This record gives sequence, structure tokens and C-alpha cells, in this order.
Amino acid sequence: MTIYKVIDRLHPGRVASVASEGIAATVTSWLAELEATSPLVDELARAVAASDWPKAHALAYTLSVSVEVVAVR
Repeated sequence: MTIYKVIDRLHPGRVASVASEGIAATVTSWLAELEATSPLVDELARAVAASDWPKAHALAYTLSVSVEVVAVR
């Protein structure tokens, strides 16, 4: 299992460590606090799960988050 660090670039210090299955829920909850939604959240989670890093980084940038690999178990 791979664990990812999801970083909210709009709120310094807000970080979550999650499996790929938790990326969409994490980013969706952060967007909800801003009263926003985006279909790109699910695309981001799929890109990360598929290790499509160019796509994942582009989507993360658009969503104002960063995603990094923390650990592979």
C-alpha cells in the first residue's frame, strides 16, 4: 500500500496522509469548506492511483493542492 501526503496550498500547514482511496475525500472536504466542488478531484485520485504523475501534478496545481508519495508498504 502506498501512502500519499496531500498538501493544501491555500491553507499553510494543512496536510493529510492517506492511501490513494482517501485522496478524493480529503480534497473534496477541503473544497467543501470553500463552498466549492470540482469533478477534477476524482480525476486527480485516478491519476495518482495510476501513477500518471504528469497528469496528477497538473490536476493538483489546478485544485491548489500537492500530492507526494510518503511511504510504500
